[in-house]
Amino acid sequence: MDWNAAIEHHRAALTRILAMLVAMAGLRNEQTAITGQQPEPVQSAVGPTDCPSPIADRPTLPRHLHRAVLRLLRPAEAAVRRLVIVVARGLVVTPQAPRRGTPTPPPPRFAWSPSPASQGRNLGRGRPQMLALPLFDPLPRWRPRRPVASGVPRISVPGIAAPFPVPAPPSPLDPLDATRLALRLAALARMLDDLPVAARRFALWQARIAAPAPPRNNGEAAGRLAKAPTRVRRIWPLRPGRPHGQRPARSREPDHPVHTVLDDVHGLALWVLEPADTS
Repeated sequence: MDWNAAIEHHRAALTRILAMLVAMAGLRNEQTAITGQQPEPVQSAVGPTDCPSPIADRPTLPRHLHRAVLRLLRPAEAAVRRLVIVVARGLVVTPQAPRRGTPTPPPPRFAWSPSPASQGRNLGRGRPQMLALPLFDPLPRWRPRRPVASGVPRISVPGIAAPFPVPAPPSPLDPLDATRLALRLAALARMLDDLPVAARRFALWQARIAAPAPPRNNGEAAGRLAKAPTRVRRIWPLRPGRPHGQRPARSREPDHPVHTVLDDVHGLALWVLEPADTS
């Protein structure tokens, strides 16, 4: 099999799909996505309001368009992650040994630090941070989903209490913040441009997983494990089941080229990750 031809074919297909997603979102280039400029401002179906919108200085998209782009962006990201696995086929790297320096002292027990919520309040005022596409699939949520509170109390006393007003359902034209969506598109474009760099990162991860653990003193290791929490490590880059964003087999939604590309590169990635037969 000509692996280079297969990689180039699927890379060109994903590049066309990315250009289509950028055109759907109305983002002509990455500068528009980062600076927060909006080519055509989108207003809510309710009409203009007197109070300023909290997303007035960020790129916005109508709800239906935001959901449509996100529905195709998820399988595109999954396909690029599997293409990185195919590019890393046969790549041999040597992981560097960890540096032994002065251990960092633990923080004070009662040290105060600002909460993540207070730190993230000012993230949207300046230039958005740059995102990187993860090499691993997000794991499925095994916990049950919380029920959506869509009902309102309708108990009232005639002549004394007025019925509770029912809020209007969300409109498909409501503007949604598209800053993170634009950053994810930019991260997808950077990974498609630098596939060898991402493949080297994946090969380094594979080398660290395959490397034998260094021998340690049993007493020291037991004391360290008793003090520090256990760190969970990924040993498989793909999620169990069908790829993230892939349609079910009996889905009635119309087929899209991104799902065909995802099917192809998923099979190639499983072929690459298959252990070699040493018999």
